[in-house]
Formats: sequence, C-alpha cells, structure tokens
Amino acid sequence: MSRRLDPRTMADWQIAEAAEESMLPFAALGEHLGLTDGEMIPHGRWLGRVDHRKVLDRLGGAPRARYIDVTAITPTPFGEGKTTTTIGLIQGLGVLGKQATGAIRQPSGGPTFNIKGSAAGGGLSQCIPLAPFSLGLTGDIDKVTNAHNLGMVALTARMQHERNYDDAALASRGLRRLDIDPDRLEMSWVMDLCAQSLRNIEIGRGGSHDGYRMASGFQIAVASELMAILAVTTGLADLRRRIGEIVVAYDRTGVPVTTADLEVDGAMTAWMVDALDPTLLQTLEGQPVFVHAGPFANIAIGQSSIIADRLGTSLADYHVTESGFGADIGFEKFWNLKCRISGLQPDAVVIVATVRALKMHGGGPPVKPGTALDPAYATEDLGLLERGCENLVAHIETVRRSGVRPVVCLNAFTTDTPAEERVVRRIAAQHGAGVAVSHHWERGGEGAIDLAEAVIEACEEPQEFRYLYEAGRSLRDRIEVIATEIYGADGVTYTDAAAAAASVIEGDPALAGLDVCMVKTHLSLSHEPHRKGRPRGWTLPIRDILVYRGAGLAVPVSGNVKLMPGTASDPAYRRIDVDVETGRVQGLF
Repeated sequence: MSRRLDPRTMADWQIAEAAEESMLPFAALGEHLGLTDGEMIPHGRWLGRVDHRKVLDRLGGAPRARYIDVTAITPTPFGEGKTTTTIGLIQGLGVLGKQATGAIRQPSGGPTFNIKGSAAGGGLSQCIPLAPFSLGLTGDIDKVTNAHNLGMVALTARMQHERNYDDAALASRGLRRLDIDPDRLEMSWVMDLCAQSLRNIEIGRGGSHDGYRMASGFQIAVASELMAILAVTTGLADLRRRIGEIVVAYDRTGVPVTTADLEVDGAMTAWMVDALDPTLLQTLEGQPVFVHAGPFANIAIGQSSIIADRLGTSLADYHVTESGFGADIGFEKFWNLKCRISGLQPDAVVIVATVRALKMHGGGPPVKPGTALDPAYATEDLGLLERGCENLVAHIETVRRSGVRPVVCLNAFTTDTPAEERVVRRIAAQHGAGVAVSHHWERGGEGAIDLAEAVIEACEEPQEFRYLYEAGRSLRDRIEVIATEIYGADGVTYTDAAAAAASVIEGDPALAGLDVCMVKTHLSLSHEPHRKGRPRGWTLPIRDILVYRGAGLAVPVSGNVKLMPGTASDPAYRRIDVDVETGRVQGLF
C-alpha cells in the first residue's frame, strides 16, 4: 500500500478513498477477529456493531491481551497525532505477526467541521471507511444527544406544568409536585457542533403554554453525562441504573431531582440501548478497530469505552486503547477512573510527542488555530527543543507514578532532523522511558515496527500498577493531589460556589464516593492555555463542581474552560464537499 499511496502528495481523504477500494467487508473483518455470525450486527457492507454481551458470554470475559494505553504530551491546538499513532502501532504489531485490536473514540462533529478534523488518524495510519466514521457512524452521538435532550424536555415540561396546575390538577394527571428550583438546574441542552452563540440562551418566551421562561444554554454533546456513562458502563443493567441516577436539578429545599423522579429514565435508556454495542471498523492495513464513546478529556472523561476494551482484551493478543489529550488529563482519567472501574490494568503506556510541540513548549512562536505554522517549526533548533522537553519529562513522570514504564513515541514529521531525534531519545531515556521514533504517518505499519517492538518489550517488563490516591480520601484531598502531583500546581483555590458544592458532596454519603473527573485546558499543564512548558509557581482555581451522579463522577471545573467550544474563523467545513457524480465526501481530514 505504501508504494502506491503517498501522504506527502495526497490528502488524508484521498488516501482513505483509495484504500477503501480494497478494504475487508465487515463480515470478513469479524471472521478475522474470531466473531460468529450471531455476534455481528451489519450496518451495510463495510461496517457494523459487535454484540458485546454475546461475545463476552462466549469467551467468559477474561482478558488475554496485553493492554496498552496511548496518551501524549501537552499538544498544540492541532494535536500531535495520538490517533494516528494508535492506528500506526496496531498496524506495526500486525506487521510483526501479532493479533492486535484497537479502541478509539468516535469523533465529534464539533472538531470534524472546525479545526482538528475527524480524528481518524492520518497519512498511512488511518481508520476507514473515513466518511461514515467522521459523519455519525452508527449513531452513538445522535443517541446520546436525543436521550440527553429528552431529559431536558421532561425537566422543562414538568416545570411548566407545575407552574400552570395546582396540586390537585397535577395529581389527576398522576404527578406529584417536585418544586424544582429554576436557579439550580444541573443540565443544559446539547448538540454535536461548536456553537458558541448557544452557550447562554433564554427559553420559554411567549405565553404560559410556551414553556417555562428562564436562562438556559447548550454544551457539546460529547460532554454530556450520558457520554461519560457510555464510556464507563459495563452493560445494560448498569446503564439503566446509572441513567436513573442522573441529577437534573434540585428542588427549593436542596433535594436532588433525578431523571427517575421525572419518570424519563426508562425512555432515555431506550434511546441508548443500541449504543452499548461498539462499532467495528478497520485500519488501512485491515486490523480491527472498535469505535466507542467520545472525545474531549479536557471537558469530559475522554476515553474509549470499558466495553470496547473488554472486547479487545478478550479477542486479541495486544489491545491498544486511546485516552484524550495529554497524560495530565487523558491518562490521569484512564489511570484513576477507567482502570478503577473496569479492573483492567495497562501493560504499557505510549506517550506521543512531536518535535513541533516540544519546540512550542521551549518558547517557540505561538501556534494558533487557522494560521500557518511559523518557519521556526521546520528549522533545526536543538536549544529550543531541549527546553521544550521539560513538558515531556512532566508526562513521563506522571505515567511512572502509576507504576507502568512509559514508551515515548516521537511521531516523526518530514521536517525533523536526526539531531533533533537524538535529543528526544536521550532525554526520554534519561528519565526512565522507552523510546521509539515512528514513521507510521509516512509508511504505515512498516514505519511503526520500532514502536511496536518497544511496546512489546515494555509489556514484558514487570509492572507495579498503583493508583494516584486511595478511593476513600475526601473530594478536596483528591483534587489537591491531582493538581499538585500531576499538574505541578502549588495548591488549589475555590470560589464560594465551588467550596459550597464541595461541602455538599463531602457531607452526603451518596455523593462522597464520586470519582474525580477534572475539567481543565488541554493546552497547558496549568489552567491557563498560554502557559507552555512546565509552569511553576501557580495555583489551580476551581470555579464550580458539577455532580454527574449517574456516571459516578464529581466534575471540578477549573479556569475558563467552556463545555461548548467555539468555531474558529477558518473552520474545516469550508473545505468539505461532495462529488455530485459519485456521492463521495471530499475534504475530510
């Protein structure tokens, strides 16, 4: 394939389109993975879902594969190729004759049509078919959106009816008064696009039959609590229980109002049932890849699902899963949330780095979405690179705290020089990490052999996996540990609202055990995106703490992170189109 497809002269979508001519049909892909006909749920000829219950029941659910997580350094706004590396590693393992699977997250329409693109990988390390993958796939994000918004419909309708009817009229309709406090709503609406103009809106304008008039807003769909539930759930009964525990608001006495109180939890679960089964796609070189759950570890859990990982670890010899953004947020959540819930423990962790990002952290010119990279990033500068490796070292230390030896993957760009590669190799090795320079973008699996061999070697080493903190520690203690030991902060401050929320959580036995899922910018180890490298002498400000009781998460919100991203001035949708002769989508990246 690498002899006829050249990523230096072809766009990602052109490579994917050419590769799709020879990809395996879904039935053949499933057969290659060892699935039976009854375990495959086709969605057309090329992709489909896998019935996870049937597979795990047949296999007993016992993991047999080596389990590998892929994370990264603090990225530039363009990302550093984490999914590309995930796919490249799977392909490299395949070249070495290993049976390998992967689990990646379904791309959100927000970044697909904005700056980052579809998250299918790139060059000769992609997941295909590209257009379905990028444009809704088998509908998981749509199901999350509809189920979430159904909860909002139930909440706002109930508020309207309680305003318009007295207790007797409500009782005649089989309802009791919930007395919802309009100033203490825990949910907003969701959509799967970056729409900053919908962050803050007013709803219910008109007459008494046009809804309850109040402030509201939108967040991006993949930041919904339902997406977090999809990532961490273990099956249908667990999903049904979690959805019923979602807190949508509080009443005027401070008592939580749940989806079960609104009697909408069953209907929300009905929307989500099919989404429990991961979708199965393939790499350019024909290895199986599960796609399940969503992105954005900065504002969500940002992990491929536990269900997908249980399938992969049961079916393969090596299973590669993906965590969002840098090790400070993506791997930290994989380590202390996902592994704690699933019981799975990694045999190796890959930290993706690029010379480009390391130079940025060393003091290079600003990297801004929608603008061309400064020529400094294509020119050798060993001093700039070495200073930027402070950021890499911070992420190596984070992974090593888990007891797992990391493997640094330098995702090679064509502008990198041998001297720059030597700097990264030396510093990574000095700090206890394995190192590989990988050319998977340019050469596919053949270019990732060194990375695959380094990962296999790391998997054979004895590990002493341990969590960052004990589960029984108080909420604020756990936040402090994450802030100081992972981000490098000197401490944590709280707004009055955040301190009050922390007190409520710590004082309620039903909430005190919630796991900590931090919301923080992905563009810095600190809460301020412009602070690059390894910032020192700062404190982490917590402005709010959200309760995702159904997902089992307390969500501290730091800095100025928005749960609804904005669309940039030069978004990707300007270059996406359809060939009217063939119907093929063009311009995705």
